[in-house]
Amino acid sequence: MFLRSSIAFKLFLTILASCIVVALAMGVAVRFSFDSGFDDYVEKRERQQLETLSQLLAADYAESGNWGFLKDRRDRWWRGLRLSRRDLPDVRSHSDRAHGEPPLRVTLVDQQGNWLAGPRVRPGSDIRRLPVVVQEQTVGWLLSPPFIPLVVSDDIDQQFQARQLRATWIIVGLSVLLAALVSLLLARVLLVPVRRLAQATHRLAGGDYQTRVRVGAPDELGRLARDFNQLAHSLERHEQWRRDLLADVSHELRTPLAILRGEIEALEDGLRPLDQAALASLAHEVSRLSSLINDLYELSLADVGALDYRMETVDLADIATQAAWAVQDRFERHGLSLDVQAAAGLTLRGDYQRLLQLVGNLLENSLRYTDAPGQVMLRVARQGDGLLLDIADSAPGVPEDQLPRLFERLYRVEASRSRQHGGAGLGLAICRRIVQAHGGRIDAMPSTAGGLLIRVQFPGEHRS
Repeated sequence: MFLRSSIAFKLFLTILASCIVVALAMGVAVRFSFDSGFDDYVEKRERQQLETLSQLLAADYAESGNWGFLKDRRDRWWRGLRLSRRDLPDVRSHSDRAHGEPPLRVTLVDQQGNWLAGPRVRPGSDIRRLPVVVQEQTVGWLLSPPFIPLVVSDDIDQQFQARQLRATWIIVGLSVLLAALVSLLLARVLLVPVRRLAQATHRLAGGDYQTRVRVGAPDELGRLARDFNQLAHSLERHEQWRRDLLADVSHELRTPLAILRGEIEALEDGLRPLDQAALASLAHEVSRLSSLINDLYELSLADVGALDYRMETVDLADIATQAAWAVQDRFERHGLSLDVQAAAGLTLRGDYQRLLQLVGNLLENSLRYTDAPGQVMLRVARQGDGLLLDIADSAPGVPEDQLPRLFERLYRVEASRSRQHGGAGLGLAICRRIVQAHGGRIDAMPSTAGGLLIRVQFPGEHRS
């Protein structure tokens, strides 16, 4: 049962109306074609009958030698008319019809135009003339009024015409019924995937992100179904990220707050003296909280595109060298060697401070998670039309199945790069946002030294 406001009902009416218009147009066209053909048929038949009458009269003239036989034996004229059997409207007088005589639409005149037989007509340009020829000489003329289309007197012709008209409109009626049935089926079939999508959209809007629809034919509706499934998958993934983010942030905040509370309670209860070491411990936890909050704030700005970028031509090699120099002492204290390979003149359009933050975060990540004694290599080089920044460290490495997740918020590999090394797991996520803002890409892969290789590719502007 269709509702008037439903798409199915509107589609049904549209298809049905189109089919009805086509059926009626075909009916009118067929009817017009039949009428034109029937007129031509009747006209040719009338001309054939005139030619037959002309041949009969020519034979009688040849036998008599003149037209005198029409006066002596007038029945020959009627015999010729009966033999020719005209199909045109009966224009006889009442007395002629009373005697059962044939129609009188033909007039016979001699060679000079003198009337001989038939109804008297006035010569005109519209009168049809057919010669009566005897021994290649015209001895008279048959005059016939102009042909009037669709004027039929023969019973057989009238019955045939009526049957054709009736059959035409019966076919039109059956075509309309068939169109209604086909329209109904098409409306139902075409809207089945649309209904599935509508129902799935309703469930998705209600928060059921595991909703999926079956992908049918590879047409527009099939592509729409695939896009819907992709949207549902993205929403499900982002919902999972949101839950993980809340859980991880609460966990990250809980740990330093619990330590602070324990330290303060110990100081209040006199279990720990208020000395320089206690103050340093409290300051460390406060710094950890402050760093986490700053990172979260910066990441939120990056997510909405609100981070400030001042694009200019910068030297990536100079940035890498400066970032390495800033952490060189800390690397040495941790028993790590830092090798920098960067040729001058590798420039691109970028924000100097953000790129310095990028390289610093990547070096900080290696410093925090590389076992001592170990090594870290920083390399800046050209790659085709762009620039390449590689930071590779030694063991421990990261399982390959976890490499794509390193750039997610608050994600850390728990086995070898655990929370005991510090950090909130936001540095690489911020790095990805900075790289994306510069039109580049960042990937993680195993390094040849047994650790992790972070590769950053920029489409940079480079000058020598």
